[in-house]
Amino acid sequence: MLPAARALPPRLPRRPPPAWRWAAAGPPAAGLRALGTGRARRSEALAGAPLDTAAKEYSPKVRQLVRDIAGLTLLEVADLNALLKETLKIPDVGVMPAAASLLPAQAAPQEEEEEVPLKKEKTHFTVRLTELNPADKVKLIKEVKNFVPGVNLVQAKKLVESLPQEIKANASKEEAEKIKAALEAAGGTVVLE
Repeated sequence: MLPAARALPPRLPRRPPPAWRWAAAGPPAAGLRALGTGRARRSEALAGAPLDTAAKEYSPKVRQLVRDIAGLTLLEVADLNALLKETLKIPDVGVMPAAASLLPAQAAPQEEEEEVPLKKEKTHFTVRLTELNPADKVKLIKEVKNFVPGVNLVQAKKLVESLPQEIKANASKEEAEKIKAALEAAGGTVVLE
């Protein structure tokens, strides 16, 4: 048999704040929000506030311009962009427009640098092991295991025995040179591509 349920005490209604809080200082000023505002007061305050959700009226000329731009292809938008920059004399801005406006004196040297053709330096390399010294095969297998992630000794041995093999792709210049130096010290011939 189930035990008898205990009755919970009834919930007391919420009391308004006591008037004694205001007795010394008087009621709160009009600019301050009263802590115990009811729904009626809140809805009155909200009803008088201006709403930003009202639809803004645009002129027919602006509406037609928006329709025309929305109907352009990407090539036409690019041409429009270039023509607007030329007409309004808007300079091409780099990645950080705030820095360009802060340092106008450095704008002239940058233009001179742009005239000189820059030789692009390769930043990512592929490390390829092409040959090995048979006497140093064990050391080379251990080094390959260190530089190829997720490879155990058996897989590293198979990789070294089936040369030429790619050891690491998309390695930074520093990382590729580090791998090359370690593998060559272990008795392998390495090519950076």
